[in-house]
Amino acid sequence: MEKIASFTVNHLDLLSGIYVSRKDYVGDNVITTFDLRMTRPNKEPVMNTAEIHTVEHLGATFLRNHKEYASKTVYFGPMGCRTGFYMILAGDYESKDVVVLVTEMFEFIRDYEGDVPGASPRDCGNYLDLNLPMAKFIAKRYLDNTLYMIEEKNLIYPQ
Repeated sequence: MEKIASFTVNHLDLLSGIYVSRKDYVGDNVITTFDLRMTRPNKEPVMNTAEIHTVEHLGATFLRNHKEYASKTVYFGPMGCRTGFYMILAGDYESKDVVVLVTEMFEFIRDYEGDVPGASPRDCGNYLDLNLPMAKFIAKRYLDNTLYMIEEKNLIYPQ
């Protein structure tokens, strides 16, 4: 069996950043999957489930309500390794194309006040496993340590 593309990425040298994970074609349409890597794999602690779950709720809400990207948003959700998120957009994009969008999304999460969208037993299968203060903390950390000073090394996978 062949390794899937995400298992061929050199996780030993991977920095936090925004990476194009893959591009898939559905007919003539391109779908771009982004790796929003928030922590350095195998070097920094992974994120806990409650804050990941909260970022998922807020990030998906932000994207699906965005004036430009709502209709292009296919998916936003966590990586199983708990070091980041996948964002899938309809269209042919490069990492640099979505830096502003990702920055806006994490500023929204950092600054969010109020009830987490979908935090009820009717709307979510695990509504008690949310942590807004920690979600805001990790969003701020990603902004300050990566997004506000993003460089080429944070936009292209290491070889």
